[in-house]
Amino acid sequence: MPKSSSVYQQLQREADALRAVLDDMGAYIFIKDANGCYTYANHQVLELFGLQLEQVIGKDDTHFFDLSISDQLRVNDLRVLQFGEVIEREETNFIKGTGETRVYWSIKKPLRDSAGNIIGICGISSDITERKRLETQLREQKQLLDTVMNHVDAHIYMKTNHRTFLFANRKTAEMFGMSPQEIVGKRDIDVMPTRDADQLWKLDSEVFRTQRKQEGEESFKDAKGKLRHYWTVKIPLKSTSETGVLIGLSTDITELHIMKEELQRQASTDVLTGLPNRRSFYEYAQREFSRSVRTRLPLSVIALDIDHFKSVNDRYGHPVGDAVLIAVAKRCLEVVREADLLARTGGEEFSLILPETPLHTAMDVAERLRALFDGYDLQIPGESISINMSLGVAMRTSNEKSFDSLFSRADKALLQAKQQGRNQVCGAQ
Repeated sequence: MPKSSSVYQQLQREADALRAVLDDMGAYIFIKDANGCYTYANHQVLELFGLQLEQVIGKDDTHFFDLSISDQLRVNDLRVLQFGEVIEREETNFIKGTGETRVYWSIKKPLRDSAGNIIGICGISSDITERKRLETQLREQKQLLDTVMNHVDAHIYMKTNHRTFLFANRKTAEMFGMSPQEIVGKRDIDVMPTRDADQLWKLDSEVFRTQRKQEGEESFKDAKGKLRHYWTVKIPLKSTSETGVLIGLSTDITELHIMKEELQRQASTDVLTGLPNRRSFYEYAQREFSRSVRTRLPLSVIALDIDHFKSVNDRYGHPVGDAVLIAVAKRCLEVVREADLLARTGGEEFSLILPETPLHTAMDVAERLRALFDGYDLQIPGESISINMSLGVAMRTSNEKSFDSLFSRADKALLQAKQQGRNQVCGAQ
């Protein structure tokens, strides 16, 4: 066999091997001449066009792509051919044969002769259509999620078992006077007082310890120093790393908390005078009675009643009667100790419980209260109203078993004071 024939065969085998490699690259590989006509296309390019190699060679892109929709491909080729640029970028191509729109990441470089003149283009393109679709889908989902997260009326966040924030929605960030970007990567003790952070960590640590959902009320001060209350649900998230992660959802219940406290206050407060009502008085009195029995310390109670109050209502009407009750409550509070509890327990009836107070001291307090109104006149338009008080005093005895018994004796002493002419103090026997 002639030597030239052997060399040719060797070259042919090498060329075939090279084609096989290029066909197996999983990418679109091509070469174009200075006029933009194909001089080579690998198997994937031919499959894309649905043609044989001889049907592609010598033709430009107008035969295979709809350049009227996107001229991007032609412009990129011209930049390589005319200016010798190396192009690395996305290209969106509209394929005539199938009517498809495909997105590629293309790298195009100039081909030069031995003199350095540009004689063509070599290029490799990877189909990233599916990746772009997924990226778009993920971007849209993230945008939707961000919209929900930032507009839902809840504080949503993610934390690790090292107390580091992985995510915080806008509402959470505003609570700390920061942006979401500023919070991510910081520990809870970096964005709030340590005492508050440690309080929140109690529920966090239970989530990480049990790997179960935890919920409860949490309270701490916001960026403006206002105490706020939240109902919080914290859920563990499965993670492939050793770092534990939880997601927290906290709903601001501060207004509800205030309403609850107000309702509780109203339930235990006399609306007219602002004093504790009968229910509140009895709750406090029962506790003090039990403590007195347990500690053997004295406990006294005073029953107070406004003299001739019915005639005030009958003569002047209920608005004036209400003014009298308010005035009595206000003046009585001037001599009541901090440890004592004054309450309105009936229409014109008031009661005062005095912990750790023997009978003689309670009698002195009662006398000061009586004297406080002796000669006191409430001014109303056109005239004044004289107000006097009758008072009954009793102290718990060693054999007394209930507060009701003690209060009943004080009430009987009050009745005695009224029967003896009013405006006086009587002690129970």
